[in-house]
Amino acid sequence: MKHFRKELWFEIKKRREFINITPEVEECLAESGIKEGLLLCNAMHITASVFINDDESGLHQDFEKWLEGLAPEKPYSQYRHNGYEDNADAHLKRTVMGREVVVAITGGKLDLGPWEQIFYGEFDGKRKKRVLVKIIGE
Repeated sequence: MKHFRKELWFEIKKRREFINITPEVEECLAESGIKEGLLLCNAMHITASVFINDDESGLHQDFEKWLEGLAPEKPYSQYRHNGYEDNADAHLKRTVMGREVVVAITGGKLDLGPWEQIFYGEFDGKRKKRVLVKIIGE
């Protein structure tokens, strides 16, 4: 069995952002040469998420509104975690959106549904962040 590992780095300009990383993940798959197997893609930060959904701006705005309703950023004082940091809400949002995705590889392609795309969700940005891509298979 072959294996491949690569870290993808992103410069996050806002506190919260959704980035379609499907093209970068597909590049990793092509670089790996693996035709059949599994791909794991996970956020390497406790305040970020990798998830699969539709690439539609209205939906992303709905995620933002929904997540902010569940775990509002402010007031910072509402969270016991916030002391020298102000990111307790980001930890909670990550828990809801999940850490990683696993995608089947079939015929050298990501085996995604017709509208499915892979996203990096950042909830405490404004700096460099990374995502791990690990692929195993033949």
